[in-house]
Amino acid sequence: MTNSVENILDRSADRAAKATPEGVARRIRGLSDRAVAWLFVSPTILLLLAINIFPLIWTIQLSFTNYRANRPNAEIKDVGLRNYERILTDEDIWLSMQTTAHFVIWTIVLQTVIGFALAYLIDRKFRGHAFWTTVILIPMMLSPAVVGNFWRFLYQPQIGLFNYIVTFFTGGDPSSFQMLGDVDLAPWAIVIVDTWMWTPYVMLICLAGLRSIPDYIYEAAEVDRAGPWRRFWSITLPMALPFIMLAVLFRGIENFKMFDMVILLTGGGPGSITEVASITLKREAFEAWRTGYSSAFAIILFVAVFGLANIYVKALNRVKER
Repeated sequence: MTNSVENILDRSADRAAKATPEGVARRIRGLSDRAVAWLFVSPTILLLLAINIFPLIWTIQLSFTNYRANRPNAEIKDVGLRNYERILTDEDIWLSMQTTAHFVIWTIVLQTVIGFALAYLIDRKFRGHAFWTTVILIPMMLSPAVVGNFWRFLYQPQIGLFNYIVTFFTGGDPSSFQMLGDVDLAPWAIVIVDTWMWTPYVMLICLAGLRSIPDYIYEAAEVDRAGPWRRFWSITLPMALPFIMLAVLFRGIENFKMFDMVILLTGGGPGSITEVASITLKREAFEAWRTGYSSAFAIILFVAVFGLANIYVKALNRVKER
């Protein structure tokens, strides 16, 4: 069987070699390995330049102008740093950034704590752990649109199950509060949904970290009569910390640009209490049509995320070097 496959491949290679023009074949044979590598990589690099680099450069250029996408024929004026000054002194922008920070911090804290706890329990390999792992991973496999509509139905004060579950333990009236309509509860409603959906992702990364710890370290600790808590604080947590920090990095970047879940659940309301930075950016760009202004806002968000991520990666590298 193996010989027949090799013969087929050899015949295919011979046909391809015969079909290649002699001049082209001679030039290819004269290329070095480095040149051949660049020949294969260059289409991908050109595609990345077209999709990522060019839009970024164009956005930077637009951020210094008064350009409006709904007025393509209007005169484009260079306004310098005026867009950036207006953004950095706009109270509404700072409110949306505070809302984003509240969302990012609380979701990261909850997802990290719950995700690591679940990973630690599953790593014990109790009976049926594979089944429960599959069940826990289900929310992560769903589409954000499905999750948003599903939880919007659960949050309904009259027919939703969430209010009935809460009042079952508190003894209140199910229609006495609205998770999505209350100014104080709406931000926490989004935090709950995002935590429910993405905690399994953090759990998987933490589980990979726990499974990477060699067994002989625990065996040596048992020989030294180290107790369970001592083994956890001295071995498990320090060796799993790089994986935990990696999960925090991934979730922090994703939650900073959260858009779809908030739009589906609250649309930024009630009022603007759940209007995160991405929704503000969308409204400035595609509702107010202040393209130059929104481009400057996008650049500020990009620099903020990129700068914080670089600082965090340096801290992560220091932890990994220990």
